[in-house]
Parts: sequence; structure tokens; C-alpha cells
Amino acid sequence: MRAILSRAPVGIAVIDYDGHYISVNPAYAEIYGYADEEMIGRNFMMIFPGESQAAVMIRHQDFLNAGAPFSGEWNVVRRDGERRVVWASSVSFPSGNGRPYRLVYVLDITDQKKAQEQERIAATVYQTTSEAIMVIDANQRIIAVNPAFTRLTGWTFAEVEGRNPRMFRSERHDEAFYAEIARVVEAEGVWAGELWDQRKSGEHYLRETTVTVVKDALGQVKNYVVVFSDITARKSAEDIIRWQANYDSVTGLPNRHMFGDRLAQGARQAAESGKTMALLLIDLDRFKEVNDTLGHSAGDRLLAKISARLRESERPGDTIARIGGDEFALILTDVADASEVEAIARGVLGHFETPVKIDYELVFITASVGISLYPGDTQSLEELFRNADQALYAAKGFGRNCLHFFTPVLQRAANTRMRLATDLRQALAEQQFVVHYQPVIDLKTGRIVKAEALLRWNHPTRGLVSPGTFVPLAEEAGLIVPVDDWVARQAIAEVARCRRLGVADFQIAVNQSPAQFRSAAFDGIGWVQELSRQGLDGSAICIEITEGLLLNAEPLVLANLIAFRDAGIEIAIDDFGTGYSSLAYLRKFDIDTLKIDRSFVANLEGAGLDICEAIIVMAHRLGLTVVAEGVETERQRNVLKSIGCDYAQGYLFSQAVSAEAFEAMLVEQMGGASADERWKESAE
Repeated sequence: MRAILSRAPVGIAVIDYDGHYISVNPAYAEIYGYADEEMIGRNFMMIFPGESQAAVMIRHQDFLNAGAPFSGEWNVVRRDGERRVVWASSVSFPSGNGRPYRLVYVLDITDQKKAQEQERIAATVYQTTSEAIMVIDANQRIIAVNPAFTRLTGWTFAEVEGRNPRMFRSERHDEAFYAEIARVVEAEGVWAGELWDQRKSGEHYLRETTVTVVKDALGQVKNYVVVFSDITARKSAEDIIRWQANYDSVTGLPNRHMFGDRLAQGARQAAESGKTMALLLIDLDRFKEVNDTLGHSAGDRLLAKISARLRESERPGDTIARIGGDEFALILTDVADASEVEAIARGVLGHFETPVKIDYELVFITASVGISLYPGDTQSLEELFRNADQALYAAKGFGRNCLHFFTPVLQRAANTRMRLATDLRQALAEQQFVVHYQPVIDLKTGRIVKAEALLRWNHPTRGLVSPGTFVPLAEEAGLIVPVDDWVARQAIAEVARCRRLGVADFQIAVNQSPAQFRSAAFDGIGWVQELSRQGLDGSAICIEITEGLLLNAEPLVLANLIAFRDAGIEIAIDDFGTGYSSLAYLRKFDIDTLKIDRSFVANLEGAGLDICEAIIVMAHRLGLTVVAEGVETERQRNVLKSIGCDYAQGYLFSQAVSAEAFEAMLVEQMGGASADERWKESAE
């Protein structure tokens, strides 16, 4: 018997009533990590966790007292502390001491239990996963599907059991596509990818699929496991995101991101072919006025219609893109020479000759085009873009509605602008600016009653720089606010000196940049304090603004205009009649003065006379005064006076002069007394 027990593969032990081992075989001892002699005489509680030992001892003795066979699973602890699960079956038999012994048979089922748990988990996953699972046998017959398969495809297992999965194929892939899948599965044992299938309803859907081969011990194909999910919505969302990342939502054209990729691609193509690539930057002229008058929605529709026209200039291989608000770019590839580029560019301008209909409005819009060639002008794409931008700047300067090629002269001009912009930052600190004053004449009396303050820049090396050159630079550099503020303070001080000369109610007009009114850094209240410090009220200053500022009177602009109005400072519209003139705006913003643009004054022999007369009559009906600019002849003065114009300024009377020269003119007008003498007289 001992020989049999020692060779038995099942653990066998004899335990007395008090729980001590009477006998164990090697298989039993091995289950718990002991030698059999180490266990003899010890209490079998040694193999149980401490927290369960008391309960196990009670069950042990209850079993022996009852005498009925017993079997079950137990959680035990090996000598090395590892926890295991065993199955044990027990019977009792009498002993020589009057109390029964227990004979126990033990099998270690830990690995089996783990396998069962894994199977249970796998079955749970199979049943509950959101991914569809289909199992196919080696003969391409469906032998199992999970619930997610039915939810996704609409087919139940009963409807597909034993059938070939070809039944799900859509018509979007050819046989070669499926043959390639079969080849990869056979060669590599797995295929993963995307394919279109159809549901039971006939609806096509895109699925992300993995096909895995399951082989038996001999390496023969046993099953194919197909796991897939519906990614139609996700792919659609990804396509939308990809489209939004590369295309403009208003026009549908490639955006700036894709433009950069296409430009680089065109450069590589030009390098390989030896041909030329051209970059055309196309900017709509005065597009902002369309937004201001018709609204941004109409502006977007205009951009969409313009882009459709521009596409007509797009040849195969070319790219038309929207790279900014009203700026487009056309990349021309494989062009022979500049004459071909010019012909295409003129065709682009031709698309703007016909007005665009927006609702019930006909919108006349023009464009300016700047052109640079690669590699003729440069081999740097960044510089190519700058060159085209400089050419566009030149086209705008030539009056718009035209095209301009990049030239080295433009480069030098751009460099000059850049250096001037740098110098401009030092000009204010180093007191390089000076204010000149142009007299404004009362046409009834012929006397100087007002003046316009005009800024001049006395550059240390370039001499006097034109305001038309440096004012746009100051706006671009964000310096216009401190510059205009400095001009206003100079003008306020000059008004005080002129009034001390005896010119009652003397007023100076100060030009204000639209950029200043839109700047959060602008503080018009400082002017009011300066007026008070000089002993003046708001009527001493008149602010000259453009009609365009009123058309785009956002809250910040409106707040600044109201601040001036509340301080008693008058407001004049400069160059009136050249923009979108509106009586509603004149009343809404309580305008005081209209300044007739010099172009109408210069044409008093023709249509200018009717325009000037209409402006004067309208202004007087609204209680506004009128100043005519650019008066250069006696006839112009006389005509303006005869049609009721209030004031005039121009070279007929005087050009803009320094403060000293201007005060001398007032002294002469007043009879020769100096400002200091008149100040003493008024003090006495």
C-alpha cells in the first residue's frame, strides 16, 4: 500500500481527529511545497490562511463526527506563501483510539481555475464588447457571431450561420482588393484595415477590420476570427476636420495652410522641370467698404462669388487659395515666361469688370495684383511671398485695379520703408517732428479765423519726410496714438498763443487717424485737461475724421467720439463726397463741419460746381459749416464765395507754415502788434 501511495499522482493524506498528519504521500507534500516527512505530526492548519484556520478546524471535526463523504474546493497557502486552489475529497474511517481519522484526496486545480476564469472573461468580452466578432471555419462558413455583430449589421446568427461572409460585401471594392486581403492573411496570419460592407438593410458603412488566423497544433487553419467596428461617423468627422484644416469655409478654396504646401510643391516641380513658377497675390480694392455698407454676410457672399470667378483662371496643376480676409493667391506652374504670366494676370483682372449681384445690389469691385517669379526673382519661398507682397503694395500705390511685377526697385523701396519705420520710433523721443499750420480763411471777411495743423517729420538725414509716407508706417507700427496726441497738444498750445494775439474764437483743426480711435491706448480725456490747463474750452479744437470711420463706428470708436462731443470739441468730416456719404451718419454723430475734397474744387469749371453747391446747400440745411480745400485761384475763391461756402484753405492764401510764420501772419492781419505785446495789453 505504501508503494502504491508513494507513486500515486494524487495527493493523499491521513489526518487525525485533532488535525495532525498521520501520513502524507509525496504528491500531497509537493502540492504544498514540503517534503512528506516535514508534514508528519504537524497540524494540517499549516496549509490554510490564518484568517480561515478556526473555521476549517470546526468543519474538519464536524465532518468526522458526521461520517459522511465530503468534497469541495479550498483556498490554501504553500510553504513559499503562494496562494493556490485545491480540490479535496474526504472519507472517514475508525482509528484504534476510538476517534475517526480522515482520509483526504487532493488535486491542485489552480491553473484550471485560472483558465476557467480567463474563459469566463473571454466569454463576457465576446458577449458584451461593442466590437462585432465573427468566427469563420476553414471552409469559409460562419460558425459564430456575438451580439455586437447583430447590432451593427442587422443580421442574427440564425440568418448567417453556415453562410459565406461574401454576403456582406458592398460594390465599392473590386475582386483584387479582397484577393490582396486573402494573400496577406495567408502570408502573415493577420490583416488589418478599412473596408466598405453593407448591412442587412442594404446601407453601406465603413468598418475598421482585423482578420486573424487560428491554427491547430499541426499548423492547419482551424478558424478565422474577424473583429470589426463601424467607423463611418468617425471618418466623416475626420474628413470634416481635415477639410477645415486645409480649406476656407467661406469660399471652399485651399486656405493658407494648404497654400504653403502647394507653393513648396510647385517650387520642387519648377526645379525638376526647369520651368518657371509664378506667385500672384490678389487683393480686393476697398473691400472693407462693402462690409461696412452691406454687412459681413454680404461680404462673405461676395468673396464666394469672386472665388468662383478666380477659379476660371486656374489651369490644371495651378492653385488658387484664400490666404487672408480679402486676399487671394494664385500659384501658376509650368509657365514659359513673364508674358504668359501677365496674360493670365490680366485675365484675373478681367473677372472683376462685371459687377457682382448680392441680393438686390450690384457691387462693383476691383482688385490689385502683385507678381513674383520663381526662381527668376528668388529661390526662397519666404522671399518669393515678400516680393509678391511688395509688388501688390506697388499696384495699390499706382491707383489699384492693376497688376505689378516685382522689381529690385520695389525691394529697395521696401527696405527704405523698413528703415523709416525703425527711425520713426526714435523720431518722437528725439523731437524730430514739427507741426506746421495752414490758414483757413473766412470767405465773407477774407480774414484768417482758423488753421489746420499738419505734421511734418524733419528726418536727421533725409530732411522733410512726407506725411503720406510716414503716417501709414506709424499706423502699422502702432505709433500713431502717441504721435497724434503730441500733435494735438502742440495745436492746443498754438491756439492759446493765437487767441492772445487777439483773434477771438480762433480754432485749429487736428487730423485724427482712424487707427487712433480704434486703439484701446487712446485717451481723449487728456486733451480736455490740456485745454483746461491752457484756459481754453472745447471749441478751440476741431477734430477732422474720415467718412470711413463713421461707417465702421464700433463701440470703442463711438465712445471716443462721444467723449469729444461731451467736451465741446467740434468734429469735421475731411474729404467729404469721396466716400459713402450718408445724411444719417451726419445727424447720428452730430457733425459740425464738412470739408469739400480738393478734387471737386479743382473741377469747378465742370461737374465739381454742382457737387460743391449741393454739399453747401445740404450742409447749411443741417446747420453745418463748410470748408473748401485746395483753393488755388482767385476764380475758385470767388465761385465758392458766391455759392455760399463759409471757409476756404489752399495755396491761394498760404501753404502750411511754421508756428512762428503763422503767428507773424496773424500779427500782420491784426495790425502789427506782437503776441507778447497783446498779452500785456490784455493783462493790463
